[in-house]
Amino acid sequence: MSLIVRIRKKLSHFTLDVDFETADHFTCLLGASGSGKSMLLKCIAGLEKPDEGYIELNGRVLFDSSKKIDVKPQERGVGYLFQNYALFPNMTVKENILVSRYRERNRPEVIKRLHELISLLQLEGHEDKYPDRISGGQQQRTALARIMMSDPGILLLDEPFAALDANLREKLQMEMKDLLTEYGQQVIMVTHDRDEAYRMSDASGVLEDGRLIVFKPTRDLFADPETVSAASMIGCKNIVPVQKQSENELFVPEWGIRMTMTKPLPPDTTHIGIKAHHFGNNKDYVFPVNYCGGMEDTFEHIIRFRFDKQKQGSADIWWKLPYAQTPETLPDKIGFNEKDILLLHQEVKEC
Repeated sequence: MSLIVRIRKKLSHFTLDVDFETADHFTCLLGASGSGKSMLLKCIAGLEKPDEGYIELNGRVLFDSSKKIDVKPQERGVGYLFQNYALFPNMTVKENILVSRYRERNRPEVIKRLHELISLLQLEGHEDKYPDRISGGQQQRTALARIMMSDPGILLLDEPFAALDANLREKLQMEMKDLLTEYGQQVIMVTHDRDEAYRMSDASGVLEDGRLIVFKPTRDLFADPETVSAASMIGCKNIVPVQKQSENELFVPEWGIRMTMTKPLPPDTTHIGIKAHHFGNNKDYVFPVNYCGGMEDTFEHIIRFRFDKQKQGSADIWWKLPYAQTPETLPDKIGFNEKDILLLHQEVKEC
C-alpha cells in the first residue's frame, strides 16, 4: 500500500502545495479550518483537479498533469467519507450500502459481501431502517460500509467525528480504529483535533495555508514538532522566541531566563516550547516564579505563573497538574528538564 501526492492548486487565499508519500496503514493530516485539508482529499479522490502535479496509488497513476492523465473519480478506487456521511435519506441502511453495486445487487458475491460488511460494522438488525432511525454512530458505520462495498484501494476520511459530542466521539474513534485495522486498507484522515490524530494514526502531518510543514511518524511529531506552527497545532501552550548566545547557550527574553544546554543547539532554532504538563520543581532548570491564578479542568488543575524576571506584557505560562499531584503549597521555584524543551524554528512564509 502506498500513496504519492505531489500537487499544486491555486485557491482564493493561498496555493495548495503538498509533496508527501506514505505507506502507513493510517495517516492523519492535522490542520486548522481553511488550511486546505478537505481540498487535498478532494484532489486525491478526483472531485477537484490540481493545476499541476502527480498522484499515484498503489503503483497506479491517478493524475499526471505532464502526461494529461486524470482518472475519473469512479475509476480511481478511492473511498471518500464526507463529514456529514451523505447517506440517502429515502434509502434503508442496506440500500445505502448497495448503492455503488446497485445493478449487481442480486449477485451472490455481492450479497455475501453485504452480509460481511454488516457483520464487520455491527449493523445487524438495522438493515431495513432509514438513516433518521439509527444513531450517529450507526450512520457513520453505514457510510463506511457503503464505501467499503466497492473495495477501494484507500479510504479518505474528512473530519469524520467533527459533528459528534465529546463522549460519543471518543467511543466512535475507538470503534473505527478497530474496524479499519481489521479491514486492512490504507486510510488518510484529515482533522483539526490533535487528540484524534494521536489516538488513531501511524503517521501525521501538519497542513498550514496549503503547505505540509511537517510529516513524520505520529509519536515523533508530538515529541519533536520542529516548527512553531506544528508545536501550536499539537497543543503546546508555552512557545516563546529565543536568542542563541553560543552553541549551547540560550536566552529567553520574554521569560528573562538563561540556560546552558548539554548538547549543541540546531542552527535554525528561533523558539522553544514547553508543554504545560512538563513543569515542576525537581527539574534540570528551575527559576523563581510568581503565581497569577488558574482554574480547574475535568481531571487536572491549570495553574498560571510568571518567572520572576519575566517581561511585562508577555503571556502567562501554563502549568497543568493532575489533582492527585497538586501540592497543598505551590513551590517558590518551577522549571523543566532539558529533554522536554521543544527546539523550534519559525517557518518562512511564501509571498
